[in-house]
Amino acid sequence: MTTTTSATSGTTPTPTPTATKSTANVVTSATNSLLTSLGTGSGVDTTSLVTSLVEAQFAAKKGQLSSKLDTITSQISAVSTLKSNITDFTKALETLVKSGTLASQPVVSNMGVLSATALTGAKLSGLNSTIKVNQLATAQTAVSAKVQTPGTSQFGKGVLTLKIGTIVTAEDGTQSIKGTDADGDAKDDTFPIKIDSSNNTLSGIAAAINATKSGVTASIVTDADGGAYLSLKGATGAAQAFSLSADTPELKRFSVDPLAAPPTASDSSSKPMSISSAAQNAQLTMDGVPVERATNEISDLIAGAKLNLSSVGTTTLTSSRPTTAITNAVSDFVETYNGIVQTIKDQTDPITGVLRADPAAKNLLRSLQGLTSKVLSDTAIPGAPNTLAAIGVRTTRQGLLEIDDATLTSVMTKNPDAVESIFSYGGSSGLYAAMQSLQFNATSSIYGLGASNTNYLKSRATVTDAQDKLTDQAASMTTRLTQQFSSMNAKVSAYKSTQSFMQQQIDQWSKSKD
Repeated sequence: MTTTTSATSGTTPTPTPTATKSTANVVTSATNSLLTSLGTGSGVDTTSLVTSLVEAQFAAKKGQLSSKLDTITSQISAVSTLKSNITDFTKALETLVKSGTLASQPVVSNMGVLSATALTGAKLSGLNSTIKVNQLATAQTAVSAKVQTPGTSQFGKGVLTLKIGTIVTAEDGTQSIKGTDADGDAKDDTFPIKIDSSNNTLSGIAAAINATKSGVTASIVTDADGGAYLSLKGATGAAQAFSLSADTPELKRFSVDPLAAPPTASDSSSKPMSISSAAQNAQLTMDGVPVERATNEISDLIAGAKLNLSSVGTTTLTSSRPTTAITNAVSDFVETYNGIVQTIKDQTDPITGVLRADPAAKNLLRSLQGLTSKVLSDTAIPGAPNTLAAIGVRTTRQGLLEIDDATLTSVMTKNPDAVESIFSYGGSSGLYAAMQSLQFNATSSIYGLGASNTNYLKSRATVTDAQDKLTDQAASMTTRLTQQFSSMNAKVSAYKSTQSFMQQQIDQWSKSKD
């Protein structure tokens, strides 16, 4: 059977700030480097010095922003996980209850007579009927005489008039076709079809009939000799009989008259189209009550079930309850629920939870934990179980769910309809409807996790902007210090050059005295 997918629980770790150098340490180190360079006369490494000073100036602020950004990123990820978990859980539950595997299914004793399928949201428990099919619904079909050269034959000009309706017999015994609407009132179902030089071939006539969209379908059937026939077929049901009349002799061969006697074999190739099947309703009795329908697919006879008639005969129609499937569904629900709730509990932990201050996550946890006491069935039977707690799904001290197997077995035996109703699809009651409402509120972009996600994204943008500004400030300071130390470097070099010159002069004077 289909089961929901359990969510993985876990705790998102709180980011740890990155250790940074203190400004005092970096300045001391840079000063020592400068004094050493001046003392040895080897020149100052301004690049390293500027980098160290800028890093010392902005290290603490960068660390704070980086730590804050890591936290916000973890919050965005956690919110996304919760939204995904609750959405996937609800979707899986929808698939399960919508499939019909948790609802009573129709059982047919003679599948050769008809088949039956449950409609979405059906409640078929206790079904027990006898159905006798006396006649299947059929569609009127008509076939023309053979056309030897369908690709080149032309059939003159004129108007074909298509009329659709029910064959009625007047008091004097005459018959006619009258169109009626869904209420049985008279309706003009007449379609004039103009035939001229643009469409007076076999394929042109077929296309012109189909263009009326009347419900009568025209097609061309080719035999082994290359000859072709125009075939017409209407919809099933007695109200879908049709006639096709021609106003010129050349088009008479395509006329259809369900009221006339069939043409004799001695007629020429211009004889009217022959009717091979008449339009009629399906006729059956259900528990002795006569019923007629226009099609062999009947969805309005048994509430919640669709019948597909296939042959004349008698069968019984009962229902089968999926007790094992429902029991498994309860177990699957509890397992998946516990996984999601544990994830939320970890993420909202007051000490370590990354969403410990998020109201939407806390509200989601409260809503899920209140699900066991929520009324999920609109059964009118007094005392019938209508909550998860009443069918044996109870809450532990840890806030998770567990199943009381004895209670669930007892309820499934004594009140199976009530349990089945909890897992029904459609309407405002049932476990799926409750989860759908919970998901809507939990993921709302106004007050739910959607709103939390929007706030976290805004905070991330704010921190990112602050980081960009800090980077710009660091770049500006780097430029300023580089210029200052470059100027200093130039002066130191000049001093050293003068010192070298004077030392040479002194050395020369000393030698001259010697």
